[in-house]
Amino acid sequence: MPVPHFAPPSSPASSAEAVPRHASLGQVRTLFISDVHLGTPDCQAALLAKLLRRVRPERLYLVGDIVDLLAMRKRAVLDKDQQALVARVLRLARSGCEVIYIPGNHDAAFRRLCGLKLHNVSIERRAIHTTGSGRRLLVSHGDEFDTHVRIAPWLLTLGDGMHGFILSLNRWCNRARGMFGLPYWSLASALKRRSGVAQRYVAQFEEAAMRQARLEGLDGYVGGHIHQAGFRVEDGVLYCNDGDWVEHCTALAEDGDGALHLIDWQGQILESAPRHVMPRQAVPPATEAVTPEMAGA
Repeated sequence: MPVPHFAPPSSPASSAEAVPRHASLGQVRTLFISDVHLGTPDCQAALLAKLLRRVRPERLYLVGDIVDLLAMRKRAVLDKDQQALVARVLRLARSGCEVIYIPGNHDAAFRRLCGLKLHNVSIERRAIHTTGSGRRLLVSHGDEFDTHVRIAPWLLTLGDGMHGFILSLNRWCNRARGMFGLPYWSLASALKRRSGVAQRYVAQFEEAAMRQARLEGLDGYVGGHIHQAGFRVEDGVLYCNDGDWVEHCTALAEDGDGALHLIDWQGQILESAPRHVMPRQAVPPATEAVTPEMAGA
């Protein structure tokens, strides 16, 4: 398989700090990963397993869509790399790493198990994570904010179907590139960056997530769901998206000082969250909070 090469995520709305190219991460206090989509041919399980061999987090958040139960209804792919990844996560849980599984929309059936602990893995609907620097962050998959995105439902349905089709093209494209010694390239990511509809969806999703954190009196939000890693700061609230493991192969890591970084599968820092955030502003009282029930939990 060709070795992926990833450029640091960038966005006009990003307030992240620049870091030296290929900067390495030291101690990892907490690791957030989401959208692994185990059970599908697009899952980059081998690369995620390499990351988990390179870093040893004290706490690991599995932030939804770890297993793609929806896709597995039609066709289940659970090859040796995916099985080895599951075994590695369970080994981490047994060895003292605190593992918290927050189910997403593709593994929503596991939400029935929220509040239980299985094989040393705690299953929760959402979590409040406190960083080493004292920031309190809401952690959820993010599908609960879909209803707050003002885009025609038929466009969302079409986009979801097209995304699956493009990922299948992406597999063939990169097999061909690998034959010529070319690095991994994400077709889906390139198309999303050029799609005005996709970028509007991302912006509205980020705003809904930050609004929720602000309403709960928190300092920020961590989630996945939209497969677009990055940071954003507005009105003193920090938004973090850890990316995915079917297109970009990124994770969110908290270092020993409580600073947050986006890292690639080699544990190298792609982008860092700003360490100092301006005080939050008050939210208009008419704004309503998003509850798990709104997402069909």
